[in-house]
Amino acid sequence: MRTIELCQGSLYKNIFLFSVPLIFTNLLQVFFNMTDIAVLGHFVGTGALGAVGSTTMFLYFFTGLVMGLASGVNVIVAYFAGAGRNKHRDSTIYTSFVVCLAAGLLLMILGMTFTSRVLVLLDTKPELLEDAVLYARIYLLGLPALALYNFGNGVLNGCGDTRRPLIYLSAAGIVNVILDLVLVLVFHMGIAGVAAASAVSQYVSAVLIIPAAFGYFEDRSAPLRSYFDVRKMVRILQVGVPAGIQWSIFASANMFIQYGLNSFDAVTVAGCSAADKYDGLVYQVMGAFYVACASFIGQNYGAGNKSRVLKTYYISLGYSVAAGLVLGIIIYLNGASMLSVFTSDRNAVSAGLVRLQIMSFSFWVAPFMDCTVAAARGLGKTLVPSFIIIMGSCVYRIIWIFTVFAYFRTLESLFLIFITSWIITAAASICYFVRIYRKI
Repeated sequence: MRTIELCQGSLYKNIFLFSVPLIFTNLLQVFFNMTDIAVLGHFVGTGALGAVGSTTMFLYFFTGLVMGLASGVNVIVAYFAGAGRNKHRDSTIYTSFVVCLAAGLLLMILGMTFTSRVLVLLDTKPELLEDAVLYARIYLLGLPALALYNFGNGVLNGCGDTRRPLIYLSAAGIVNVILDLVLVLVFHMGIAGVAAASAVSQYVSAVLIIPAAFGYFEDRSAPLRSYFDVRKMVRILQVGVPAGIQWSIFASANMFIQYGLNSFDAVTVAGCSAADKYDGLVYQVMGAFYVACASFIGQNYGAGNKSRVLKTYYISLGYSVAAGLVLGIIIYLNGASMLSVFTSDRNAVSAGLVRLQIMSFSFWVAPFMDCTVAAARGLGKTLVPSFIIIMGSCVYRIIWIFTVFAYFRTLESLFLIFITSWIITAAASICYFVRIYRKI
């Protein structure tokens, strides 16, 4: 009852049923992050809102790496589950646990070491810098737990279970909201309290999901260390590292967007940072269909059901494009009221509206890139898609910042970077997917 059948039955129905819990899981993540921002905006001040916004791309660089590793776990577990090779599946689960934990600890240390230097390089406003460094360092304490939660989420999704991650994240999110209010309103910890609440909630979600991931083991009498397999580790890294690097370099390129945004005043930075949270909401809804695409393709490829691979891609792409269109229209029509959730500053709201209105007409284009990359990852291909992403959505964006934006110096010229890069990268990604699909 907990799992969706990935290799049999209606793809339209099963992809939708598989994705719905993922959508709510992703929306909860965005909602709890929005709660952090709303608490800061209303009870601490616009400056705190801008400080947290200044860390977004820096932190995403590190979270992108652990998310990439988790995508490797998802694909490989799904492949072995679809092929019915349970011993290989179990070995993959334990090996990926070790890899994700080690990666989380290493990235936490690196992140805390370079926080201040990177934020200075990004030209973070002097009045925001101290709070931004404090927030980022405390948030990074939760990175090992985030890595383990994503490990468990990858395992459960690969086995067709998207319900339990929703339950575990809901529990952790409730803890996050309660701690936000207690630490800010009662103990007056300000930005440090919000960051601490986020870190603690990450550990709650990790503690809940790890036993569920190991619950798939068939033989629990053997010592866990006997399941560690160097070849599986290499395979996880082959699939996960390029995906992680893709997301991290993607974040690096977006740091240049943050650099461009930081050239405006602090109020504008705060307003656009608030608007960015609604971007995240749309990405997370569409992202549920990307995970479904990779999971269904991985299992069906492992089971030898080649005819379901292409159909999975088309259905997942259709669902994600529709989600981008619908949510974009809703955000366009309700932008001002949605931004007022975070701040009552009229100038900040006006700046945020510029971003929201441009992005509202852009969201639906992103799936042609992201869903296609997820489909290729489901077939075990990550290196070339990662290169395409790096060139089309990273290098291109850096060039845009120092040419188009440098010439116009407007918010419009800054945020049009998204749709143009998505169009270029989507075209290349689709060409590559068509090529590898024909080969199988």
